[in-house]
Amino acid sequence: MRNLVAAFVLAATLFGCNRSDPIVVIQLHPNKPDILYVATNDYIYKTRDGGQTWTNLSKGMSHSRVIAMAIDPVYPATVYAGTKGDAVYKSHDGGQRWVSMRSGLDDTTITSVVNQFLFDPADAQHIFLATTMGVFETKSGGEQWTKKMEGMKEVLMVVTLGMDPTRPSILYAGTSGGVYKSIDQAGHWEKVNNGLVPPDMLKTSRALNVTAIAADPYEPDTVYAATLAGLYKSTDAAKAWKRIGESLADQMIVAMVLDRTRRGVIYITGRDGVHRSEDAGATWKPVNSGFVTTNIRAIAQSATDSKVFYAGTNGSGLYRSNDAGETWKQMPPVSGK
Repeated sequence: MRNLVAAFVLAATLFGCNRSDPIVVIQLHPNKPDILYVATNDYIYKTRDGGQTWTNLSKGMSHSRVIAMAIDPVYPATVYAGTKGDAVYKSHDGGQRWVSMRSGLDDTTITSVVNQFLFDPADAQHIFLATTMGVFETKSGGEQWTKKMEGMKEVLMVVTLGMDPTRPSILYAGTSGGVYKSIDQAGHWEKVNNGLVPPDMLKTSRALNVTAIAADPYEPDTVYAATLAGLYKSTDAAKAWKRIGESLADQMIVAMVLDRTRRGVIYITGRDGVHRSEDAGATWKPVNSGFVTTNIRAIAQSATDSKVFYAGTNGSGLYRSNDAGETWKQMPPVSGK
């Protein structure tokens, strides 16, 4: 009987009776490593002690799910939250109070789904927004938003944005129909799907769902595009794409991080956990030691210690790695008043 009870407890832990809320967003403070923000399907939480305790920051917001966050790189007490249905919220005090910032964003549920923020490195008031109805821009810290869709002929869901780290005028937009590129900070966009989308689907608006896009910090003409149907790489600033990572068991890629301190090191996540490449995507290694569940929704690299990573799962909470992903340790449950 004792063995039966023990088996039941183990099964409950592994298969859902003690499941945690999904961690869908991880946002790390730029210079205080003990401060983290995470979003679940229901709330935003913040910790000031490295994850030992958490505070619920959702007071004053709508009940719309938060699916994107960003911290002002110059004034880190300023935090932005993007929701699934209620546009943008902004806090000037580290998440204690929130104000709706939707002027210029079309007042519809579809447009109000905000997937990502991207700061201009020269001006923290200048922010680009990826939404389900395209790209928007503010030059006033969110006070007013302007649609920036010239050249995007189809009405596309824009899921992700990337910026050339050496030439911030060059932007990439990952959409439901592949990739667009701008060389004038979203003034005009051009579709760049050569090799990324089959020729017979190039003109369709939903040819491929891109989930993450990033330019290599060491070789900015090298761009990676993670999609729900595999991983792609360009070495000529998106003129042409080549499929990589075909050895990966799961081609549905949810998140991607390019290591900011090690050339050619890439992390991707999905239902099969975290995989790392140390040769610019040629070969891949699973780095899942310590995970209870391997459905990974979010991953982030610390801004203060490049070996520290955080991973958010779809069922067993938040994890931390202190050795660049070799091993992961489950953190205290994300919950709070």
